[in-house]
Amino acid sequence: MQSNKLRMAIRATAAVAVFGMAGQASAVSFDAGGWNTSIYGYASLKASYDIDENAASSTRSFNYNAINVGAAENNEPTGYFGADAFQSRIGVKTTSPEGVTFNVEGDFRGGGGGSLRLRHAYGSYNGVLAGQTWSNFTSFVGNTSTLDFDSLPGLAGYQSRTAQLRYTTGPFSFSAEQPQNSLAGGVKKDGMPALTARIEDSSGGMSYSAAVLAQQVGYDTGTTDDSTMGFATFVAGKLAVTDMITIQGTLSYTDGASSYLYRSGTASAYVDGSGDVEAISGYGGSIGAGFNIGNGRSINIGYGMVEVDLDDAVADSGGAITAGDTESVSAVMANYKWTPVKNVMMGVEYQYGMREVQNGDDGDASRLLFAAQYNF
Repeated sequence: MQSNKLRMAIRATAAVAVFGMAGQASAVSFDAGGWNTSIYGYASLKASYDIDENAASSTRSFNYNAINVGAAENNEPTGYFGADAFQSRIGVKTTSPEGVTFNVEGDFRGGGGGSLRLRHAYGSYNGVLAGQTWSNFTSFVGNTSTLDFDSLPGLAGYQSRTAQLRYTTGPFSFSAEQPQNSLAGGVKKDGMPALTARIEDSSGGMSYSAAVLAQQVGYDTGTTDDSTMGFATFVAGKLAVTDMITIQGTLSYTDGASSYLYRSGTASAYVDGSGDVEAISGYGGSIGAGFNIGNGRSINIGYGMVEVDLDDAVADSGGAITAGDTESVSAVMANYKWTPVKNVMMGVEYQYGMREVQNGDDGDASRLLFAAQYNF
């Protein structure tokens, strides 16, 4: 019985991450003609105060690339406040009498904030899914719960949605997806889908996931062309130490697939002086802990980082990648969340982020984030 409770708690925590942060979203459900339909979503307010830098993006998430480095860090005005409700979302999910599921969901982060953005649009039947949803090269198992919508660097996989065809059987899933890559010094050509395989399961108080991805990165001008294969992998896990404490973490490695190294922000490969495509490698990870302190209150702490190797790219890319490009980012956070009544969450989070560019210049920034979310 205890093992089942721990397993359910871990799966519920993963569901929280899927819905964005706070508490698990409820839904308005009804049945009509055998169709089981749910309308769900939430209204969300985010407010941030950036102590050192103006480092907020849409939904007030931490924009690490906005952290000034070197001498510029000493000339930045301080104290920036902002608020928006762009994270708010609405979705419809329905299942036919034959067991076919349809899901369409959007939020208001599109176009920099305020316009509708498509998040999910897919159908699934008998283990076969087609449409846009979370990349199969993603897992929320090892994520620490944050108020920041974009969360920590170094989480497992792509951490976003993409068009795909996926097959799932038990804990295993396989997909062919729209590739997510970029090529410095050339116009990329997508010649094949990204191919992924993932396992995700739980046993007792442990939940785990691992995945691999392969994709092609290349270009073709009509007169010259070249390509290379990119690869990525991750592992993630969560351990329920007690009914009140969890420890979770992730590890990732990529080579020619930097878009799948979460929040690295660099190209997957570059074109060198000879016209050859050269892959960029990188690694990342995160670790955190969650504490349920009762009465709808919780405390979460976490650390995440990513680092890419740009030395050869700076030397050989002909200026497409420079010594001022970001080579590593890292962050620590701590938050307090409170659910005073069902479907309502409020919280505050402290964040400290660091950025270093290829030439060794670095900078840091501190900020506070407030969130209020009302689920339906």
